[in-house]
Amino acid sequence: MTAAPLHRTQESTLSTADPTETSTTMRAVLWDMDGTLVDTEPYWIAAEFALADRYGGTWSQEHALNLVGNDLLASGRYIREHMGIPLEPAEIVEALLDSVIAQVEESVPWRPGARELLADLGRAGVPCALVTMSYRRLVEPLLASLPAGTFAAVVTGDVVTRGKPDPEPYLKAAAELGLAAGDCLAIEDSNTGARSAESAGCVVLCVPNHVPILAGERRVFADTLAGLDAEALSARYAG
Repeated sequence: MTAAPLHRTQESTLSTADPTETSTTMRAVLWDMDGTLVDTEPYWIAAEFALADRYGGTWSQEHALNLVGNDLLASGRYIREHMGIPLEPAEIVEALLDSVIAQVEESVPWRPGARELLADLGRAGVPCALVTMSYRRLVEPLLASLPAGTFAAVVTGDVVTRGKPDPEPYLKAAAELGLAAGDCLAIEDSNTGARSAESAGCVVLCVPNHVPILAGERRVFADTLAGLDAEALSARYAG
């Protein structure tokens, strides 16, 4: 299989991890979900605009993109403040989840190459974890669309104290695999998620989708997951 081109950037970013603690061998891959595994960001954005219409609020594409990759309750607080609707942040989150789940149940929008890469990692014996700020009830129908055991661990936004960009979600996922975060490659589509994974100690494969991702010392970039395989990820992680 021919791998898509990857390149590591040289510009450094703030990180709480010591780069010297990174292993020379990729022992696991930690996947973001929304925008990385599946392109659900348009579903979230449509749900936000529908919520604004329902309650007479105001919203914009710029506001919507500001929320990509964020902790859901943090997004709920942002929406309450900027949309101007009479709902509590938790109520906003649940309303959005209802809408997105309904859309996912009609059609799962897989990102190009994502399922193929997951399958190749499985054949290579590389464990994978899902690290998402979406709640478990949204994750369940997506997991049901994949072979059983695809993910050895699943960390969702409703089981962490501090969501992305805090490192907690990635630290928790690595720990559930019995590994240090520095042993893992994370795959992310947003700067918020990349900050979370990088500060936990992961090397981060950044595949920008709806929003740009800043350069960083521990970040490698690809235009797409299509054409990538376990060997390509492992070699680039070590390099």
